[in-house]
Amino acid sequence: MLTEASLSIWGWGSLGIVLFLITFGPFVIFYLTFYILCFVGGGLVVTLLFGKTNSEKYLEQCEHSFLPPTSTGVPKCLEEMKREARTIKIDRRLTGANIIDEPLQQVIQFSLRDYVQYWYYTLSDDESFLLEIRQTLQNALIQFATRSKEIDWQPYFTTRIVDDFGTHLRVFRKAQQKITEKDDQVKGTAEDLVDTFFEVEVEMEKEVCRDLVCTSPKDEEGFLRDLCEVLLYLLLPPGDFQNKIMRYFVREILARGILLPLINQLSDPDYINQYVIWMIRDSNCNYEAFMNIIKLSDNIGELEAVRDKAAEELQYLRSLDTAGDDINTIKNQINSLLFVKKVCDSRIQRLQSGKEINTVKLAANFGKLCTVPLDSILVDNVALQFFMDYMQQTGGQAHLFFWMTVEGYRVTAQQQLEVLLSRQRDGKHQTNQTKGLLRAAAVGIYEQYLSEKASPRVTVDDYLVAKLADTLNHEDPTPEIFDDIQRKVYELMLRDERFYPSFRQNALYVRMLAELDMLKDPSFRGSDDGDGESFNGSPTGSINLSLDDLSNVSSDDSVQLHAYISDTGVCNDHGKTYALYAITVHRRNLNSEEMWKTYRRYSDFHDFHMRITEQFESLSSILKLPGKKTFNNMDRDFLEKRKKDLNAYLQLLLAPEMMKASPALAHYVYDFLENKAYSKGKGDFARKMDTFVNPLRNSMRNVSNAVKSLPDSLAEGMTKMSDNMGKMSERLGQDIKQSFFKVPPLIPKTDSDPEHRRVSAQLDDNVDDNIPLRVMLLLMDEVFDLKERNQWLRRNIKNLLQQLIRATYGDTINRKIVDHVDWMTSPEQVADSVKRFRDAFWPNGILAEAVPCRDKSIRMRTRVAGKTKLLAIMPDELKHIIGAETTRKGILRVFEMFQHNQLNRRMVYVFLEGFLETLFPQYKFRELFNKLHSRSKQMQKYKQKLQTTQAPSLQKR
Repeated sequence: MLTEASLSIWGWGSLGIVLFLITFGPFVIFYLTFYILCFVGGGLVVTLLFGKTNSEKYLEQCEHSFLPPTSTGVPKCLEEMKREARTIKIDRRLTGANIIDEPLQQVIQFSLRDYVQYWYYTLSDDESFLLEIRQTLQNALIQFATRSKEIDWQPYFTTRIVDDFGTHLRVFRKAQQKITEKDDQVKGTAEDLVDTFFEVEVEMEKEVCRDLVCTSPKDEEGFLRDLCEVLLYLLLPPGDFQNKIMRYFVREILARGILLPLINQLSDPDYINQYVIWMIRDSNCNYEAFMNIIKLSDNIGELEAVRDKAAEELQYLRSLDTAGDDINTIKNQINSLLFVKKVCDSRIQRLQSGKEINTVKLAANFGKLCTVPLDSILVDNVALQFFMDYMQQTGGQAHLFFWMTVEGYRVTAQQQLEVLLSRQRDGKHQTNQTKGLLRAAAVGIYEQYLSEKASPRVTVDDYLVAKLADTLNHEDPTPEIFDDIQRKVYELMLRDERFYPSFRQNALYVRMLAELDMLKDPSFRGSDDGDGESFNGSPTGSINLSLDDLSNVSSDDSVQLHAYISDTGVCNDHGKTYALYAITVHRRNLNSEEMWKTYRRYSDFHDFHMRITEQFESLSSILKLPGKKTFNNMDRDFLEKRKKDLNAYLQLLLAPEMMKASPALAHYVYDFLENKAYSKGKGDFARKMDTFVNPLRNSMRNVSNAVKSLPDSLAEGMTKMSDNMGKMSERLGQDIKQSFFKVPPLIPKTDSDPEHRRVSAQLDDNVDDNIPLRVMLLLMDEVFDLKERNQWLRRNIKNLLQQLIRATYGDTINRKIVDHVDWMTSPEQVADSVKRFRDAFWPNGILAEAVPCRDKSIRMRTRVAGKTKLLAIMPDELKHIIGAETTRKGILRVFEMFQHNQLNRRMVYVFLEGFLETLFPQYKFRELFNKLHSRSKQMQKYKQKLQTTQAPSLQKR
């Protein structure tokens, strides 16, 4: 019974489950569970919402029951503050000069608009915060302007900034030397140069190194923030400075918004190159300077950029469809571009293959050099120093110094006798005193070089020495008393194989030719692989690589040259009118005949005539150039007469007898008649400067001429000065002896070495006259590295220039420098600088966009253009004074220094530090900067090096 009941329960149950699943499906269990959960959850939510509502009503009833009512004054005050429309009054006076205040206010307005307002208005529309920031900036500017007016800026601009630049250049030069000394074969990278630069900086500065600030953007930003915070502390009232939020905003605007972008722009090499080109935009780039830069470039990127541009221009010119006269012009342009492209290819191939690229070494290897006579060497201060160095190496310096000292004595004696005669005519008598000075000078020369006690002694015939001694004992000395012995010494230097003949085979002779600009680079006329190069030497005074170079033409009888002026014309250049002469030149040899036209001015004829008469004195009595004469209204008769006279001059010059008598003259003639821009030699100023800087032959004579041309009051002072010039010869001998005969101590360089100090350290603190001019001379000494030149000659040139400048025009030049500084710091110029800053950062009142990085080829071509411009503006007078090669190296060294961003940053920060030290002299900014730069890695290495070197000495003690 029970069993049947249980079976029926299980049966009915199973049947119910089956029917339930068939009716509702297999997932009915999950749906049922979900419905139950939703029901339970809904009940809980309703309970919570009901409880929350009742709780809030209860709490509100409690608040009103137990708390006192709120005062009506607070809501009223808030309502009134919202209603009040405050008028913002800003005092626009900043510096006291309206022309400065107006652009400064615009800079402040633009800064707030672009760096603060654009995000502040998204947070609040309250103007009080912006007003406070503006007032804070204005307070800082007012304090800055007030302090600036109290400072004398002349020492900073005339001494400090020049000293900083010269020291920066000295560090760069020493870094280059260190890189070169490490390995002559492997060229150091830019990173190596930068690292070496900061190594040298810490060795020179001893207490500071700016490597972190210049190489790490993060450290640079931190440095600027710290610096701005210090400036705000000095310039802001205490209340404004204590407001941290305001102070941080102003600090970030100054550091990140103004100073950092300005420093980035000023340190960009491409910007500096563009600025250099803009500064000398009025000067024209000449072909010779451009080709010199191409041939001297060791940067493959520059050469490739020029080559690609030349190829692009070639493609354009070849696509032109022209006829008539234009086709000749285009052909000439195509030939020029082909030549430039070939030179670039050859130079690139040499750099990539590692072949020799040094012009002087190439010339020494080829050995085809022009000859410079000994008498020309002795009267040229550039050539003389190389001959002097060689004579010192061979032990023949006593002969050269004797010859030079006698020249100085002769000029001094002639000067003294002229003064004596003029005084006798005026009724003044100083015969005994003058003769005593001359006798003392003559005896000094005799004792120095010819007596038995002389060391070293000049070896000449004994009878000449005895004759001279007898003359000194019994007769009054004359300017010609040493002539016989001097002539013998000259013949000895000329013919003795140890001296001049061997000097012509020495490397110093090649360097001398390079300094005189009488040395040519290899002409790339061989095969395309560069193996067919040939070297050409020419005394033309210029480097030219034109396709029609005439310098290879020999003065052989097989070559005939004929030239005549075929036409004349009048040209106007920048308001100046001058005559132009068209010269038709025919050149004939055994196999060919050529003809071309070249154009010359009268000044070119005059310079050419002066050049050849200086080199060939015999021509001065044969060749006569028609005198210079001005003409009005383009007088045609005058032009025809001048044309006739110049034709006669050319015919006489090109006569076969003239060429045979002076074979070396042919090089000068070919250079003058070549179809190219004539490269002038020494101008009038250069010839005058040659006599100034030559301390041997003409110095006293030109001082006399300067005295005659001065006003009476100044002339009297110069006359008094000339009374003491009789001791010149004796001083020359003593200087020579001290400079060359004294053995230098064999000790390493110490801190007292001028090369390990700043440039201004060479100034004498006890003498402060003409400081700006003296610093300028030191800067010139540093730019052209004159310290490496012959020390005796360099010192005499420097002393003579300083004496001449001080006695004649020193005060005037110094005054002009000071006046220029006053003009630079005038309100007008300061306002102009502020306007330029405003227009650079906010052109047309809109924040300037980030300048896109220019293409590498464009930047490389800008570098070439900048170097070409700089080389082109160098006056020939400077080349004749210090040497063409030295001038080129100095200019290119300065240009190369500006091609490194990190080094430019260092110079900007040095200028900024000097500016702040001058502006706040009462504060210890020097110590502050030392602390800010104390984390420098180079500084830490230097201190460790000092500790290791000092430890052994301390242990010995």
